[in-house]
Amino acid sequence: MTDTTKAQILAVARRAVHTEMLALGHLEQTLGDAFAEAVELILAGRGKCIVTGMGKSGLIGRKIAATFASTGTPSFFLHPGEAFHGDLGMISKEDVILALSYSGETDEILKIVPFIHSNGNRLISMTGNDDSALARNSDVHLNVGVEEEACILHLAPTTSTTAQIAMGDALAVSLMQQRGFTSVDFARLHPGGSLGRRLLMTVGNVMRDHDLPVVSPDCSVVEMIHTISKGGLGLIVVCEGDRIEGIVTDGDVRRAMERLKADFFNIHARDIATPHPKTIGAGEKLIEAERVMTRNKITSLLVTGDDGRLTGVIQIYDIKL
Repeated sequence: MTDTTKAQILAVARRAVHTEMLALGHLEQTLGDAFAEAVELILAGRGKCIVTGMGKSGLIGRKIAATFASTGTPSFFLHPGEAFHGDLGMISKEDVILALSYSGETDEILKIVPFIHSNGNRLISMTGNDDSALARNSDVHLNVGVEEEACILHLAPTTSTTAQIAMGDALAVSLMQQRGFTSVDFARLHPGGSLGRRLLMTVGNVMRDHDLPVVSPDCSVVEMIHTISKGGLGLIVVCEGDRIEGIVTDGDVRRAMERLKADFFNIHARDIATPHPKTIGAGEKLIEAERVMTRNKITSLLVTGDDGRLTGVIQIYDIKL
């Protein structure tokens, strides 16, 4: 590929991104009362928010419905063609309908509008034309009109679909805020994901609670090295009876070796231990353990009971798995 070809490719790509960026800037500035009304309408609905659309608008509609459903607004996508041939039975009287059609004149959607009205459903439309048939027959209309498509022929839906998806995301996050949707709620709906695991599982579920590498304060350096290697955690916990005195990592041992050289074999655990190591309770969520480790720039936490006794060790890879 020549430099000229690369330059042409990048120029077209940057122009497309810039065109869509300008459209999103315009969308931001024109959001107003209609948007707030749409959010209030969905919040007031006692059923689901059913999203419908044809073609590219339908693909965007599927994404919007999925985003709604995963962020606290029960929702599903209904294909307008299938709806006209029997699937209108999926719509209950309590549902709110969100219909996407950039032209606002999509025949398959207009055909089901009479049913939506007769069934008593509220209709929110998302089009690029305030005077379109769909916009005029909606309870709330959201205008996603753009000046031009990013397509070099100004024909393929590009900028317009970006505006639709941005409007959908804006609705989703506004609904989240109004519902008081939290990260814990998100985790409940995503139990198989990494975030869900960290938010729902506790430290006690994954901590190492057996064969803990514990040594006394007067432990020799040879015994420290042996215990660190045997423990497989890269550290030892220094305890005086049941009281935690400090922690020594393999890095602490190596640094002591460099610093003390000839006197290295005369040191004891108390000499190089970091006092007052960070601890956490077994009942805390994994996400809290991650926050403590990140905030303190450490990779291990000691787990203690209510009496302050050592009950386990949790490390960052236990959380990230």
